[in-house]
Amino acid sequence: MREKIILICTQCLSRNYTTTKNKQTQKERLEINKFCPKCNKHTLHRESK
Repeated sequence: MREKIILICTQCLSRNYTTTKNKQTQKERLEINKFCPKCNKHTLHRESK
């Protein structure tokens, strides 16, 4: 079953994106470089708790 997760910018801590992941196959937290509209640049986004 895929569960919804929220991606948070590591620099400004704003919650910008939502996505899904399979928690049975991926145990670790998701980390993706995405565009942050608040920082106005590409930054690392991590899965929130």
